[in-house]
Amino acid sequence: MSSAPPRPQSDVSAGVGLVGVAGLFCWVAICRNWASVAEALGIPGPRMPLSGPNAAVMTLLFTALPMIAWSLLVDKVHRRPSTGIDWSLRRPRRETLDVSITKLAGYWATWAAIGFFYCLGRWYWDGQYLFAMEVIGTFAVPMFAFSIPYVLWLDRKLVEPRDSAWHFGAMLVGSQAWEREHVARHWRAWIIKGFFGAFMISILPPGFATVVNADFGAIAHDPVRLAQILIETLFLIDVQIGTVGYLLTFRPLDAHIRSGNPLLAGWVAALMCYPPFVWGTMGRADVLGYQAATADWSHWLAGSTPLLWAWGALLVFLTGVYAWATFAFGIRFSNLTYRGVLTHGPYRYTRHPAYLSKNLFWWCSTMPFLVTNGSLTDMVRNTAMLGVVSAIYYWRARTEEAHLLAEDAKYRAYHAWMARNAPITRTMVAIGQALRPGGRDLAPAE
Repeated sequence: MSSAPPRPQSDVSAGVGLVGVAGLFCWVAICRNWASVAEALGIPGPRMPLSGPNAAVMTLLFTALPMIAWSLLVDKVHRRPSTGIDWSLRRPRRETLDVSITKLAGYWATWAAIGFFYCLGRWYWDGQYLFAMEVIGTFAVPMFAFSIPYVLWLDRKLVEPRDSAWHFGAMLVGSQAWEREHVARHWRAWIIKGFFGAFMISILPPGFATVVNADFGAIAHDPVRLAQILIETLFLIDVQIGTVGYLLTFRPLDAHIRSGNPLLAGWVAALMCYPPFVWGTMGRADVLGYQAATADWSHWLAGSTPLLWAWGALLVFLTGVYAWATFAFGIRFSNLTYRGVLTHGPYRYTRHPAYLSKNLFWWCSTMPFLVTNGSLTDMVRNTAMLGVVSAIYYWRARTEEAHLLAEDAKYRAYHAWMARNAPITRTMVAIGQALRPGGRDLAPAE
């Protein structure tokens, strides 16, 4: 009997995400016990938990630094050929100065254009986005200043310093030959960073404040409240690690965006799931709303304490899988991008653990087929609309696979390995083959 071939090695180690989560919880513990910490260290100020938005932003530092250290000191990612860096190069600065200036022109023009887009977008100056604009505005000047020594230094080490940013800068200055495809790749990457980066920063404060201020002792025997705060804690992990991923797209960390999804369908499927196209969760959308006259799981199961505990545990488990699927990326998480191939953690069982767990969570928590007004119309409409939401995520998964299959032979090997060996993916593929005439794979994206 021949054994199954080994699973392709992941470009990200499990340790990166784990130390990031550890750093996150260290800072949360400090913030929850700030009164004692401040008293012991003689720090002036109020003796109360640190739960404000600035403390939420500081969490990014405590999360990012351990992941950077692990990546460099343990995984030694800076030595990988995929960084495009040759550390033995000692180019004179005069040799790369023109390249660096052109590249800086490309970066600065890009950031100015993104800033102009923020100014035009009315939604960026209301509600949760106001905080994101404040943070981005605070760090804009330091980012511009840091880019000068960083680009001047890195270009002396890059095997090919004329990257996509250089091509865009060359197009602007009109003094060098530039390629349209490189310019398109540059803009796809920065549109992703600009759009999703602002969104992630905007949602940092609420979940952080909830977790820091939570009284776990008071809710330990309440299955509903305990499940809710544990779910908030897991979402905090997802948001913090995800935000770090959008920020740390640096070549020396091998975390640069190698390509943004070039497929229009992929962008449409992804953007449909985020504001301003959808406010809040998918369930709050006018077109795709699936929560008319619904009540959550705690309402329908209120008569049975054992069921409340069991259902709450299920929802916490599903959210845990969702958070795991994010921190497994370490510093490489972001939508619509190719930044290496991930094959460990929950990605050993399914190619799309985040989408699968998120949609199961929505079905189990909302129960759209139950309504408080007894309306059959609302029951059918809610169930159908949540089905459409799940179909959007299936479509989104397929477009992401199409992007990655075209980019990397390792992902093609991983894709094939999962279809044969991963329990969830293998089952879904078998179901798809059974349902489709001729046995063609109908459901490779679960």
